[in-house]
This record gives sequence, structure tokens and C-alpha cells, in this order.
Amino acid sequence: MFEQVLQLIKQYPRIIIHRHSYPDGDAIGSQMGLAALIKDNFKGKDVYVVGDPATRLPFVNAVMDEIPDEYYNGALAIILDSGSAQMVCDKRYTTAAATVRIDHHILCDKVADVEVIDSTFESACGLVTLMAKECNLKLSLESATMLYMGMVTDSGRFAFDSVSARTFELAAFLMSQPIDLNTLNYNLNAEDFSDILNKADNMHKIKFTPNNVAYIYTAREDLPESDNAPIVSTGLVGLMRDIKGVHAWVNFTESDDGVHCELRSNRPNINPIAVKYGGGGHKKASGCIVPDKATAMKLLADLDELVTVE
Repeated sequence: MFEQVLQLIKQYPRIIIHRHSYPDGDAIGSQMGLAALIKDNFKGKDVYVVGDPATRLPFVNAVMDEIPDEYYNGALAIILDSGSAQMVCDKRYTTAAATVRIDHHILCDKVADVEVIDSTFESACGLVTLMAKECNLKLSLESATMLYMGMVTDSGRFAFDSVSARTFELAAFLMSQPIDLNTLNYNLNAEDFSDILNKADNMHKIKFTPNNVAYIYTAREDLPESDNAPIVSTGLVGLMRDIKGVHAWVNFTESDDGVHCELRSNRPNINPIAVKYGGGGHKKASGCIVPDKATAMKLLADLDELVTVE
């Protein structure tokens, strides 16, 4: 499964690792985990990580490298956790000598020369972990911690139905290193009290469509200047997850670049709706950005109709 990937890693002296923009735990975990894995096993390689800052995970020491365009000449670019070309941070990967993608999203389009895509995995970190295990790569504490973090966050703390026996087998493999679970879990779960109060306020903003699709809509003027729309959107969508009788829900957050839409489900496949509006993701967790509120309401109507079909 990973023979071509390993061959390319061995072949190229410079490797530049990309992932999707507005990175979550899986994007950062797979990027930093793979970077450490390559450095630990292939001495002498120049390995760089690029992209926007990991503002969702301030406790992670994930400093991105600023590199000139010419570094892509004769380099291998590896793209992680990105279901489409639109999602990939830093489009300079297209100028690399060779490209690889390792991803667990539903395939939207071909992005790289070599693609390892398996949407049955709970996380991109799970795929990178499988590569480490199958290829007998040395696993350091740094790479194990980053990969475990991504596996935990993208599986909903091992609660989503993408979790399988394989997930736990790979998590056990990572746990062969002394990962500090207490510190990791604290950092992942701890919130400022002001954020907790903000979530409580937003609980009162939840509305329902005729067929019980739950949604929150935050206008640009109601978003504090200090807040990042993608982070707000992904944070608020979880508030609606456990409402009894709700099987699909969506959070809308206006920003300067459009309305960020985070779609979730515990039954129907909502991915085709995200794809229809230019996004993608998974069957039960997808996202997109639409130009305005009117388009967002059309998306909501599509979700409402989907629930009636189900």
C-alpha cells in the first residue's frame, strides 16, 4: 500500500509536507507526525512543514517553515488530510518534482502523482501510523504523540462510527511510546471560562428546520474581531451533536471570505450536499464555504429535504 510512497521518500533529498488550511488535530498531527517519522528514519533529508498557523491547537509546537519558491525544484511534496485540491494549504505543491497524497476523505479529485486514499480510516494519522507499522519504521515519542493526537480528535475520542478494531490496534502501536495522555487530554479539553460562557450563549441560538435539522447562524457583525470564523464554526457545530431527535445539523459562520458551513450527521450521508456547494469531507462530517446567507439557506433546505428522504 505504501511502497511507492516509501520509494519516493528515499529518492528525494528535500521533502515538503502540506495539509489542509485551518488545520485541526488530524491535519497538524499527521503533518508533524510524518515530519518526525521521516527525520527519525531517513537521516540527511531536508524536511519542511508549510501552511497557515495551527491556531486551533495553540499548545502544539507546530511552527511552520517559511521557504522560498525554489525549494520546490527537485523536491517531493506530500499532502495530508486533504480531500480536494481546494483544501490544500500553500498551492506551491503543484511545482514540486513529485507529489504524494495520503488521505482519508471521500475522493473528490486527483491531487497528486501517487495517492493513498482510504475513506474507511478514522483519520489521516491512522494511515500514517499504518505506514510506520507496515514499513517497520522507527517510532519516536514525538511522532507517536502527534499521530495519536490526530487519531483521537478525528475519531471524536474514539466515539464515531469510523472507529474500528484497526483503529485501536494502531492506537496501541502508538502507545508503545510513553505518550503523556494526562497532559495531552488536558490540553485538548481545557477551555477558557469565557469560551464556556460563549458556548452557553450560543446554545440559545440553536434553531430547527421543519424536519428537525438543527442549525446556528452567526452573522459577521456578531463575530468578535479576535475570533477566527473557521475555528468558531467547528467549535459551535458540536453543541448540536447530542440533541435528541436531531440526525443532521449545521453551523454557519459569516466571515470576510464567505459563510463557513460545518455539516454533521449521525445517520444520513451529508457529504454530497457539501460537495454540491464546493466542499467535501466525510459521510457524516463535511464542510464548505458559500458566498452568502442566501446560499447558506439553500444548503440548509437541501439538508432538510435529505432528512425527509432518510
